[in-house]
Amino acid sequence: MAMDPENAVAPTSKSANRLTTENDGEDLSCCGMILYAVSILICIVLFPLAPFFTIKVIQQYEKAVIFRLGKIRKGGAAGPGLFTFLPCLDDIHVVDMRTVSFDVPPQEILTKDSVTVTVDAVVYFRISDAVSSVCRVDNVKTATRLLSQTTLRNMLGTKSLTEILAERESISSDMQQILDEATDPWGVVVERVEVKDVRLPTNLQRAMAAEAEAHRDAKAKVIAAEGELNASKALKEAADVITESPAALQLRYLQTLSTIAAERNSTILFPMPIDMMKAFTNK
Repeated sequence: MAMDPENAVAPTSKSANRLTTENDGEDLSCCGMILYAVSILICIVLFPLAPFFTIKVIQQYEKAVIFRLGKIRKGGAAGPGLFTFLPCLDDIHVVDMRTVSFDVPPQEILTKDSVTVTVDAVVYFRISDAVSSVCRVDNVKTATRLLSQTTLRNMLGTKSLTEILAERESISSDMQQILDEATDPWGVVVERVEVKDVRLPTNLQRAMAAEAEAHRDAKAKVIAAEGELNASKALKEAADVITESPAALQLRYLQTLSTIAAERNSTILFPMPIDMMKAFTNK
């Protein structure tokens, strides 16, 4: 789910909007009104010191969810900046609205083709609605982390090993969409999910390495055989050319002697012309 930075703190669902509007039209009870009046009176009496206890400042990246006598104060989350509260009546929960990342612990997963792999990932998320993140879930960060673990296991359990290794980007995208939909009622936006590493068992790694090595050996033998075939064709063509000109064979002999002599060898081989052997062969 993509959102503009300007709207990063806006509610993302109708249910989240209802949390801030349910109490807008409700007034405090009689007891609540009495406590409210007493708190105001105390602040007036202790005016020189009251600002130190009734004024709070939060950072630009934070929101404050204020509960007055157990109910969300009118106006929803306060901040960023300076706001006032009543120490005797208000309970403040400061929520960090920045993007948070966490590592999904390595999960041992049995794939669709019965292969056990260990997979870990990293998740980036942020809180878009402070009120929902406080009211709808006990600990939003822990809940998101546990949901990420179960989602990773459930998703990869339906895929084969080849699909996990070849489709990591699509797996990350699908997992991001599932987490974003599941955490939307909590006021959470899952921005990105990345599969970090896929670790295979040692025996499976050896088997795959042996298979790859055998494939390389077979390919090398095919290439060598093709080279031998091409070399034999070239030698046949050269032999046909030399056969047509007897003097070419003598020149080849001399070229070979010149090559041997250039290497400073103490032994020189002088080939016997094949024509001299034909006389003995015919007899």
